[in-house]
Amino acid sequence: MIPYLLLDLVPVVEGGSVPQALANAADMARHAEANGYHRYWVAEHHGMDGIASSATAVVIAHVGAATSTIRIGAGGIMLPNHAPLVIAEQFGTLDALFPGRIDLGLGRAPGSDQRVARAIRRALETDPQAFPRDVLELQSYFADDGQTGIRATPGAGAKPELWILGSSLFGAQLAAMLGLPYAFASHFAPDALDQALEIYRRDFRPSAQLDRPYAMAGFNVFAADSDEEAEFLASSQQQAFVALRTGNPRQLPPPVAGYRDSLPPPHAAILDHVLQCSAVGSPATVERGIAAFVERTKVDELMVVSSIYDVEARRKSVAIAAEVMRGATVAA
Repeated sequence: MIPYLLLDLVPVVEGGSVPQALANAADMARHAEANGYHRYWVAEHHGMDGIASSATAVVIAHVGAATSTIRIGAGGIMLPNHAPLVIAEQFGTLDALFPGRIDLGLGRAPGSDQRVARAIRRALETDPQAFPRDVLELQSYFADDGQTGIRATPGAGAKPELWILGSSLFGAQLAAMLGLPYAFASHFAPDALDQALEIYRRDFRPSAQLDRPYAMAGFNVFAADSDEEAEFLASSQQQAFVALRTGNPRQLPPPVAGYRDSLPPPHAAILDHVLQCSAVGSPATVERGIAAFVERTKVDELMVVSSIYDVEARRKSVAIAAEVMRGATVAA
């Protein structure tokens, strides 16, 4: 059986609030831990009314206090938004609070639109093109090797598990060059999935952290007792994606029966494209979908994403995905 991870965007649902979203995050992390998930990650986003994980390190500390064994971390931190020293201090602190449990996935996208990105970065002397240099600087702080002339406190000697995230070939190349594990965002950007995994595995160079390639990929799961119920639950995420891709981002809306069939062809095509790495249905349907994806990608770990409006329905979907992952059909 391969390990499985839960990526939680800490959604703020329509009619809900940020405090409730954060309370749900702690509950979902405990639920993931109880269901055998290897990791629980949150992601850095900014300027989005429907996502409450912008202060990512703070949210990780929140869920860390609510759990005891599951690995917790960022999937990811958008490093061009920050000075590497600040991230070393934040994740050095998390590593001190929750030793042996912290993951630090690093991405180079802004996690926002350009207007919000400018507000975050201001005069910060970095940009996405400097991402490889920033990763090396961050590694230097954790290694406490003196190359920067500055000692991160906390941070020096900390050992968060570093990952490179990506939705294009760039991240695959960098992860391979640095000998780091690699996570591909196929749950919303599936185009380069197969090529990126091929490049990462082909060009991988062993490092002190990792002696062989280790890859993960994102996969949406909307699971329920029946295919029809799961299709209904999935309509919340479908509405949110259409709104985002048409320039009208919103909080996660309640599900709508028959939503997919009601869309004009261009909007339906958006969904068919961005959500192609998904399983929507009963446990048997989800099992087939996951098995096919794992067989196709040969990933070492599966990132489960399950954005569902109703908390109890989401808990059930997350539990079904875990039950499927424990099954023989997705054994490594």
